[in-house]
Amino acid sequence: MQLALLLQRTRFYRRNNEKSCYPTGSQFHGGNKLIPGPFTYHPPSSVAEAIAVLAAHGDEARPLAGGHSLIPMMKLRMATPEHLVDLGAIKELSGIRADGADLVIGATTTQAELIKSDLLAAKAPIIRETALQIADPQIRSKGTLGGNVANGDPGNDMPAVMQCLNARYVLHGKGGERIVAARDFYQGAYFTALQEGEILVAVRIPTPAAGHGSSYEKLKRKIGDYATAATAVILTVSGGKVASAAVTLTNVASTPLFAEEAGRLVIGSACDAATIKRAAEAAKAITDPATDGRGTAAYRREMAGVMTARALVKAFARAKTGA
Repeated sequence: MQLALLLQRTRFYRRNNEKSCYPTGSQFHGGNKLIPGPFTYHPPSSVAEAIAVLAAHGDEARPLAGGHSLIPMMKLRMATPEHLVDLGAIKELSGIRADGADLVIGATTTQAELIKSDLLAAKAPIIRETALQIADPQIRSKGTLGGNVANGDPGNDMPAVMQCLNARYVLHGKGGERIVAARDFYQGAYFTALQEGEILVAVRIPTPAAGHGSSYEKLKRKIGDYATAATAVILTVSGGKVASAAVTLTNVASTPLFAEEAGRLVIGSACDAATIKRAAEAAKAITDPATDGRGTAAYRREMAGVMTARALVKAFARAKTGA
């Protein structure tokens, strides 16, 4: 109910441009720790306008996409931005298209839109496969790709998939545009290469080779949960042997992990059991999971190896059959 009231109040002030969402004396202002602190709401209509607002307010401002990460943190007062910059009305930030050798996905494209995209289903089906394992339909209808990859949460699914796809993130700030590889973007839990005042505007993905195989294997406690451990694999097959392979891991360290050695080990093989076991061991070796409600560190490390083996087997089979 409180979140519904928050969203109603937010929509009201969006219609009336920027005003304080929690004026002094309102029921939303004060000491209730399950309600965000006061903030000013900004609904820019262009990337340039959003960047200008962020630049004007510095570290007191935060961009808002789907809100499924930021709003819960605000309700717990773990994040207390004084200015929220809503990216939802910026049309240039949404959409899925082919651009030469790349697939380009706008930052505010929702998980539901990824699932429905015929282009992604044909060219990069691992994106749809992964999106279907994120949360539930209600959250996927609002949660965005940009929000999932940009905030640095090690439990998010898409960062590892973007690393597996060798994606590049297009960032805009007051200094102009720059592009950062997904494999270089994550620095620690909730720490990324984003600089103050920058926003992620698009993800550019080299179109995977025709006939490739892919898989995202995720172990979770229940539907919609973060991964206990998960693995993304993309590979190609030539003459019955693996010609190229990428392996990445989710939620078994403070960042997504590019398991370069695991991918290297399967190249030239027919993904026989012995090779897969060596690759799984290589993937496990780079993990550093925490002990938490999803299991002990030892268990989660072991499950990273299991998910890697499963993903390799499935991706290889798909590449061979064209599925």
